[in-house]
Amino acid sequence: MSKRSLGGLAAAAMVVLSGRVLAAWEHNLPEPVSPATKEIFNLHMLTATIALVIMVIVTAIIVYALWKFRKSKGYEADQNFHKGWFGTWAWVLVPVVVLGIDMSVAGKASKVFDLVEDTSTPDMTLKVIGSQWKWTYEYMDEGIRLVSSLNRDRKTNDPLYLHDVDNPVVLPVNTRIRLLHTATDVLHAWWVPALAYKKDAIPGYINETWTIIEKEGTYRGQCAEICGGGHAFMPIVIKAVSKQKYAAWVKEKKLAAAAALAEASSGKVWTRDELFSKGEAIYKANCVACHQANGQGVPNVFPALAGSKVATGDIKVHLDTVIHGRPGTPMAAWGGQLNDLDIASVVTYERNAWGNDTGDAVQPGDVKAAR
Repeated sequence: MSKRSLGGLAAAAMVVLSGRVLAAWEHNLPEPVSPATKEIFNLHMLTATIALVIMVIVTAIIVYALWKFRKSKGYEADQNFHKGWFGTWAWVLVPVVVLGIDMSVAGKASKVFDLVEDTSTPDMTLKVIGSQWKWTYEYMDEGIRLVSSLNRDRKTNDPLYLHDVDNPVVLPVNTRIRLLHTATDVLHAWWVPALAYKKDAIPGYINETWTIIEKEGTYRGQCAEICGGGHAFMPIVIKAVSKQKYAAWVKEKKLAAAAALAEASSGKVWTRDELFSKGEAIYKANCVACHQANGQGVPNVFPALAGSKVATGDIKVHLDTVIHGRPGTPMAAWGGQLNDLDIASVVTYERNAWGNDTGDAVQPGDVKAAR
């Protein structure tokens, strides 16, 4: 088979195999729904369009040159090209063209940067705290605290696998929201492309972004900073609702928090089965990412709880570890995040799961005394 025939077959194969790629040409950044992300999207499209035009022009010139001045037609290279007008002034013309293109983008980009750094007075403030590997949200004006972790009930064939959470963030539309970003352990980055631009969450430091969500709906994002082995398990889900629905949600959350606090301080003596059941749910929501569902932990990173000295030893040590954490280790202090009943339940679960079988039932009063 001739080289020309082989070339024709290769070209045909490329056209056929590229069909799947061409079918997905519409893939782009998500539809922006806030002022800042709209401007960022427009800037992205401007630069992408300029790049496409440049690519087409340069490719056309290269193809023309290869065809017009090919050796098979007897063309010989001009050894004095650099002495001609174009050869002399191209060194000036090309940088001027490039600078002109850069300036056309820079003017637009400058306006976008000004918008991104706008610090106008917000209508509400949401503090976003990144941890390995979950997000904690504090509604500063409402006194609501929400822990959002990966929804591990999604199967691998589910379109929302690794993209869903147990507690989505609820935010009102047409409201200027200030977002305060920080972290408890390593660098994270809270990013929802449709409604908020990326900014790092740094331990011991607070970064600020803002958004105004202009359209109701569900928006998804992801931690955009490689934060460790569980980086892929930190999705973000935002539910944007009307101001009326948001007010109703806030009321419901406050009532639920008050009820949980009353239940925790009621003085009731809980059975081990009741504590175990509650503790399992709390463990799955807050602890499973590090210590794993089977309690085996992550070797050389997070210790196993199954058969551990902490989970089978002195209850006071176990409570102290959960309440106050372990300084210098990834073990966070949960005393400020969970109430007495929650901590009593999860400690009871850890002391009776995975074959630990201590038979212990830790009561909320024990936690209160350990604080």
